[in-house]
Amino acid sequence: MKFVIITGLSGAGKSQAMKCMEDLGFYCVDNLPPVLIPKFAELCFSNRGEIQKIALVIDIRGRKFFNDLFKSLDQLKNNGYKYEILFLDASDETLIKRFKETRRVHPLNTEGRIIDGINSERQRLEELKLRADKIINTSDMTPGELKEEIKKVYIEGTNNNIIISVLSFGFKKGIPLDADLVFDVRFLPNPHYIPELKEFTGNDKNVRDYVMKWPESIDFVKKLNDLIDFLIPYYEREGKYQLVIAIGCTGGKHRSVTVANILYDYLKEKGHRVKINHRDVPK
Repeated sequence: MKFVIITGLSGAGKSQAMKCMEDLGFYCVDNLPPVLIPKFAELCFSNRGEIQKIALVIDIRGRKFFNDLFKSLDQLKNNGYKYEILFLDASDETLIKRFKETRRVHPLNTEGRIIDGINSERQRLEELKLRADKIINTSDMTPGELKEEIKKVYIEGTNNNIIISVLSFGFKKGIPLDADLVFDVRFLPNPHYIPELKEFTGNDKNVRDYVMKWPESIDFVKKLNDLIDFLIPYYEREGKYQLVIAIGCTGGKHRSVTVANILYDYLKEKGHRVKINHRDVPK
């Protein structure tokens, strides 16, 4: 039997994940009080094979009942019931944007600032995130992309194939909060100071050709590819499900975009599950 507990940050996509699990044939229960999980598991595991896939959404909406979760998880383990935890995460900026777009209030801070509720929730979920078997960061995902990722994990059996997100950014707007690896390419010659290139981006051939015509650019890209090739198997061995590689320059429009695109093409050609996002390039 597949027994999955879906949890994570409010606004990170748990409801969408549950809908996806239902489409995949899971029997889903939303916001079950954690103290009831062991009894519910007992009923499911003793149903003589009638229900083979279960998904529970458990989060801080349970208020004080949420405090029973770890005790219930330990009881599941002691009773010999196998389960997986799927944790959905997203950046603070993404969560704030989603709350504002939907005009929802944060369940931990109904009268104050959204960010205060997010910070409080992150602290309460920190230990649970450490226990998670799978972590999906939905910051740059559409509902359709989240569904595809869940299908790959729970149906297609590719859960050992790490998801790599390559992200370009500008240091002047801050380092991405969800970055696992950050590389600074501000040492490369800057097209910003070339009048005929200033208004273009690293997505344009003229800028890419300029950035990559220097020996230090070629050497850096080669060493970067070699390092990522070295690291990926070890991240997969440790059970990491998603890797965010951030490439930064001053403004996030020229050098970082060029290098990020080259890394993306390299990883895609090698058959990795890879996405790319240029944070500071105007959409």
